[in-house]
Amino acid sequence: MNIHEYQAKKLLANYGVPIPRGGVAHSATEAIYQSNELGGNQWIVKAQLHSGARGKAGGVKLCKSHNEISEFCDQLLGNNLVTNQTGPQGKMVSSIYVEEASDITKELYFSIILDRASQKVTLIASTEGGMDIEKVAEETPEKITKIVIDPAVGMQPFQSRQLAFTLDLPNEVVGAASRAVMKCYRAFRDTDANLLEINPLVLTSDNRILAIDAKMTFDSNALYRRPEIFEFRDKTQEDPRETNAAEHDLSYIGLDGNIGCIINGAGLAMATMDMIQHAGGEPANFLDIGGGASSERVATSIELVLSDKNVEAILINIFAGINRCDWVAQGIVDLLNKREVDIPLVVRLSGTNVEKGQKILRDSGKKVITADTLADAAYKVVDAWKSNK
Repeated sequence: MNIHEYQAKKLLANYGVPIPRGGVAHSATEAIYQSNELGGNQWIVKAQLHSGARGKAGGVKLCKSHNEISEFCDQLLGNNLVTNQTGPQGKMVSSIYVEEASDITKELYFSIILDRASQKVTLIASTEGGMDIEKVAEETPEKITKIVIDPAVGMQPFQSRQLAFTLDLPNEVVGAASRAVMKCYRAFRDTDANLLEINPLVLTSDNRILAIDAKMTFDSNALYRRPEIFEFRDKTQEDPRETNAAEHDLSYIGLDGNIGCIINGAGLAMATMDMIQHAGGEPANFLDIGGGASSERVATSIELVLSDKNVEAILINIFAGINRCDWVAQGIVDLLNKREVDIPLVVRLSGTNVEKGQKILRDSGKKVITADTLADAAYKVVDAWKSNK
């Protein structure tokens, strides 16, 4: 689960991580009020949405008057901001963060990630802050430092100092940077985070270390024990298809294609999507209905895929082990009895009770295209999609 910048900063501040003063607003009037509360004559005004690269997309501005704040808020609030991470549709801006301007002398990069390959936590730092870390890694990898933390032991003070020393900071600031790193790690650990990224982490002219930006994502499977984190969830920033799927406990990821996929098992789902592309189509989603899926769950899955207006054909590919082909077939027929589906529907069943499942489909009298193998199903759904265009 993702959260907004202002929410991440609130969490970090609770752990003592130094951040600039700021406040969230949902209107231009509120934003001006926040600037008055902060004082001064310059403020950083930022669009709040679940995406990076906001500055490049025009979502961050240094404002020097209340009129500039008002105009900037009117331009963003209630509209979609398109960044290189949101896709062409962009994401809605419903809140603005107003922050005091800082006199920055050095920009740094710092992040903590859960490395699933090594099953350890990795700290990443660079003197090249404010830039895309992927670009830094490609062009100047020597400017990136990584420290691996064994979760069974936890981060040790010497490791935070070791990281701070790599950031080319004045000697009198190394201690503050080391403490900030340690506090970030505690926040990451205590909230079941998958990612904590501060870009940039800055050194100010008066030798303060500040987290100017903050991004955090969390393990959704752990949210049941982190209700304070779950309260930060903003459904308006999520793909509505994925939100709807989560409410039915379905594993769904929306994609940009037009062939809907309903499959059991993540490995089979990946193979099916690859085969669809090999056959000349593009999958519209990843959807795993799980092992013992009932007919009702199958019908719900089809409804979910049909809710995507981009879907122009559907492929159902089930290899039944714990699951049963007759359950799947009955779910398909039940849905087709309730509503008309005017796009091609291709079904490939294999495994437990496959004969019963195929008989249910044959006897239903519904327009269902059957297939015997994965390749056969992929080519049939792509051909049917092209013929139906």
